[in-house]
Amino acid sequence: MNLLRRRTPDTLLLAVALVAAARVEIRAQTVDQDASSARTGFASLSSDQIVQRMMRKNAERAEALRGFRGTRSYHLEYKGFPGNREAQMVVNVDYQAPDHKEFTVVSQSGSKLLIDRVLKKLLESEREAMNPENRARTALTTDNYNFILTGYESTSGGAAYVLEVEPKSKNKFLYSGKIWVDANDFAVTRIEAEPARNPSFWIKKTEIRHVYRKIDEFWLPQQNYTVTMARLGGRAILTIDYQDYRIAGDRSRTQSSNAR
Repeated sequence: MNLLRRRTPDTLLLAVALVAAARVEIRAQTVDQDASSARTGFASLSSDQIVQRMMRKNAERAEALRGFRGTRSYHLEYKGFPGNREAQMVVNVDYQAPDHKEFTVVSQSGSKLLIDRVLKKLLESEREAMNPENRARTALTTDNYNFILTGYESTSGGAAYVLEVEPKSKNKFLYSGKIWVDANDFAVTRIEAEPARNPSFWIKKTEIRHVYRKIDEFWLPQQNYTVTMARLGGRAILTIDYQDYRIAGDRSRTQSSNAR
């Protein structure tokens, strides 16, 4: 029992870091202006057609994005054994295509355990995810996932196809759930998912929600919200808000992507 008490919270917190950092691919997406002007609703497309267009546009978007700067606000709250903890961290991000990300911690407060063993490990995991091999293994492609079109939605951002995604393997870096694909831009605008494989015995359930927002000609992350439930009754809630984007090549304008 002493061993259980000593190890459970740390294992849970580390698992939160793995889940939040590795499950959701955070990648910028440019807008196809021709497609946007040509359609205002839904085209009659199959799952395969939607996914193929999305993959093609993703490749074009990755090529088009030179880089960006922005600010993130991390907030992590843990309630459970052996006690409640909370932490905040503000980080400046400098991304240079194709695989360089630099993080500068502007401020931090709260639990040192959460900051050092969860929030800062999120940044380390994201750096690791920039490796080309890791990006290929976690990309939202037909190599890694099966896709099924389940419906259509009119959202505040426009029309979207809704697809179920199921990983082709139990890779711990993949997820299972739903994605919303913009019907004009073929960009993923929202993800609701759970890990394909439970990262820890101590984790009972994890729910991930990731939302993107259109900034100028790009779709960039707006908010990540992850809830992790422990088998012994604890719960961790991680929120990441992405703000104050400055796109490379257009330093005169700054737009905020505060979550609403």
